[in-house]
Amino acid sequence: MSDKTILLDHGSGGLASQELIGTLFLKHLDNPILHSLEDSAIIEKQSGRLAFTTDSYVVDPLFFPGGDIGKLAVHGTINDLAMRGAKPICLSLGLILEEGLLLDDLEKIIISIAEACNEADVPVVCGDTKVVPKGKGDKIFINTSGIGVVADEINISSKNAKAGDAVILSGTLGDHGITIMTRRAGISLDGDLKSDTMALHGLVAKLLAELPGDVRTMRDPTRGGVATSLNEIADASRLSIELKEEDLPIRPTVRAACEMLGLEPLYLANEGKMLLVVSGDKAEQALAVMQSTREGAEAKIIGRIVEGKAGRVVINTPVGGSRVVTQLHGEPLPRIC
Repeated sequence: MSDKTILLDHGSGGLASQELIGTLFLKHLDNPILHSLEDSAIIEKQSGRLAFTTDSYVVDPLFFPGGDIGKLAVHGTINDLAMRGAKPICLSLGLILEEGLLLDDLEKIIISIAEACNEADVPVVCGDTKVVPKGKGDKIFINTSGIGVVADEINISSKNAKAGDAVILSGTLGDHGITIMTRRAGISLDGDLKSDTMALHGLVAKLLAELPGDVRTMRDPTRGGVATSLNEIADASRLSIELKEEDLPIRPTVRAACEMLGLEPLYLANEGKMLLVVSGDKAEQALAVMQSTREGAEAKIIGRIVEGKAGRVVINTPVGGSRVVTQLHGEPLPRIC
């Protein structure tokens, strides 16, 4: 393509659109289902129930340590399927491009999407691209939808938590959220500060295979962070959750940045972590399974489900005090995912 930026003509549905699809999207994302470029993709029927999800991504900046908007879109949608126990099958890819977006940047994003899809073995099978005039968007917005298959015996839901269950977090808190904030603000900190974006369906499959019937709930604590996800679990199950502050895994660099900026790590977005609610008597086994994987190597048991006021989350401090942890109010970190 001779043009260096996205033009309105690229969204017209004509020759420029076809050239963009053929020379950029198919170049990196091609597979037999997508290649037909029909009005919809036909997925061969598989046994089990279908899971379907959709999400949109508007992160700023587009590129950040540890990832970019493309990887985020793939991982986020795969993880939404995985949290219900689904095996992801395929994704759709919808792009809203702003006139003037550099084609080099677009290609970097498409390459990143392709790499994430290949690593996860979850292809893009259909898509759409629209172009809006300069000033009517912000470079690129991405929507991804995903389809997965759920085995008949699997029933994962926030409503399933029971008193006595353990709460496990698969890794450290707030890595993605604080990376985006410091990058946007131009703040430089010592240490390896980067987004945690990654796909979690492999970890989920291992947990379900080794702990059949004992996995109650899984959630990926993205917007609103761990605090909000735990409140939603407590509310749905009509139980309370108790956390131990000293057991919360937080990187020293993330903690320092949060203290400097006046942020609470519990409310920061995570893009490659999961909360697991599992039978209390299987907590150590679940932890060992998670820690044996790349995705869950830093997993820790952070609390438990208890009888008490429905929807209440309490964090107990090392000095014997406690405080209630509510859902996120307001939006301290816009355009995070």
